[in-house]
Amino acid sequence: MLQTLLDYFRATSALELLAVALAIAYLLLAIRASAWCWPAAFASSALYVYVFGGARLYMDAVLNLFFAAMAVYGWYEWRYGGPGHGSLPITRASRRVHCLALATILALTAISGSVLGRYTNQAWPYVDSFIAWSSVVTTWLTARKYLENWLYWIVIDLIAVPVYVNRHLRVTAMLFALYVLLSLAGWRNWQRAYGERAAGALAPSP
Repeated sequence: MLQTLLDYFRATSALELLAVALAIAYLLLAIRASAWCWPAAFASSALYVYVFGGARLYMDAVLNLFFAAMAVYGWYEWRYGGPGHGSLPITRASRRVHCLALATILALTAISGSVLGRYTNQAWPYVDSFIAWSSVVTTWLTARKYLENWLYWIVIDLIAVPVYVNRHLRVTAMLFALYVLLSLAGWRNWQRAYGERAAGALAPSP
């Protein structure tokens, strides 16, 4: 098993390994609700544009251009998007937000999957489109610091693993498997922080 992992790493480009390391740094910082997660996300996304383009996962390449832009937006929102131009607190998304998010994902997946399947040599057009559009919407949920973003990421990551294995991006596939575990940790940490903030808001003034 160890030898297999070492072989995977030897067969992986330095750019992909660096992108993976930065992506892990992003998620660890996001779990702690640190705004410094966004610079790590920007650098990782910029590298993955090249990596996914070479693997013919064009939606993922375009997706990472979006991630880079969203990293700038997320940095600003987390630091200045809250009350009084202060830090943004963790909140829950409304039912309307969830319905709009899911409808957007399904509609855009159907459109881009059809176009890519017909006019390009895109691998797994509908599945990759679902991963891409789900990630777009969920990145916005993360930038708005909605607690439930972690549940969206868990589903996306579970679907992404076999896609990346199929495209021989084994280290990236292992990264997304790790993402599942880290997203579970993120859900727990943010849920606890949200609960503590809610309890503090309900506490009587001295």
